[in-house]
Amino acid sequence: TKIYTDAKGMTLYTYDKDSKGKSNCYDKCAANWPPLKAAASAKADDEWSVVKRTDGTKMWAYDGKPVYTFVKDKKAGDMSGDGVAGVWHVVKAD
Repeated sequence: TKIYTDAKGMTLYTYDKDSKGKSNCYDKCAANWPPLKAAASAKADDEWSVVKRTDGTKMWAYDGKPVYTFVKDKKAGDMSGDGVAGVWHVVKAD
C-alpha cells in the first residue's frame, strides 16, 4: 500500500463530508486540516485533479476527493489524523 504525502512528506487525508470535486472544509476545519494548495496553473494528472475553493484558490483532489494535511502531524510520516472523528482518512493506493 502506498501512502500519499505532500512535497514535505506530510501525510494527506480525505474528509468524508466532502463530495466529489467539492471541499466542505472551511474556517476552523481548514485551520486544523490545511487544504493541499494547487497552483493556479496546476493541471489534472491521472487520479489527481484540481478543485476550486469558495475563496477562488485551488486545491488538489485524489480520485475526486479533496486532500488535506493535519496540523497535529509534526514530521514526515506522522499519521495522527487517520480516523479522527471517524471522517478523516489517510490517502492511500493499493
